[in-house]
Amino acid sequence: MNEVLIEKPADGIALVRINRPEVRNALNAAVRAQINEAFNSFDTDSSVLAVVLTSTGDHFAAGGDLREFGAASMVDRMTAEYTDGIARCRKPVITAVNGYALGGGCEYAMNGDIIIAGRDAVFGQPEVKVGLVPGLGGTQYLPRAIGIYPAMLMLLTGDPIDAERAASLGLVSEVVDGSAEDRALEIAKKIAKLPPLTVQTIKRVVRYGTQVSLNSALEMEKMAHQQMFATQDMREGATAFFEKRRPSFEGH
Repeated sequence: MNEVLIEKPADGIALVRINRPEVRNALNAAVRAQINEAFNSFDTDSSVLAVVLTSTGDHFAAGGDLREFGAASMVDRMTAEYTDGIARCRKPVITAVNGYALGGGCEYAMNGDIIIAGRDAVFGQPEVKVGLVPGLGGTQYLPRAIGIYPAMLMLLTGDPIDAERAASLGLVSEVVDGSAEDRALEIAKKIAKLPPLTVQTIKRVVRYGTQVSLNSALEMEKMAHQQMFATQDMREGATAFFEKRRPSFEGH
């Protein structure tokens, strides 16, 4: 059975599905490597305009595969490739979360740009309970998403939060009653109809802005804003607006 499935549910949309439902989609090295490879390929594939990351079964991902951790040596862990393909992908990434998103699952969700959670979703970083420190960005993404004090409570106790609490803290974009995957695909299709260069530039500016001073971030935004005036898509958007028709964007 393929443990990572790549689907193309609509034009411009790629869907990555973690497919280990028998172990609550626990993330082993093979799965992490395949996901990393997939997102690296999307980054240079002009036919992919938005990506949805989800899973098979009742849970998004219940963390790392502890059986694998027990067998890995310190050298293995130190020399393993850091799987940051999701975070580095220039295309917008929407994570659709139902059930458990724990440990690496929570970190993978936070690597995305938009998080859609089902009402049954549970988020947490329980690594401390087994003597581990989060290794896919949890200690950095979580405080940036919800603030240092709520993040410290989650990280130091290992206790999870439900979807409603996650929404109140700003960890998720939206909580849905139905399928998180269906809503994520709906958003991805909407984004795929927008000018690709502009979408990718907005993502880059927002991500950059979280890592630098406000003045530096505003300067980058100003430059990006000015650069868009030189694009064909901007001219097409303005022309279509005045001609009262749907624009046809080409990504340049």
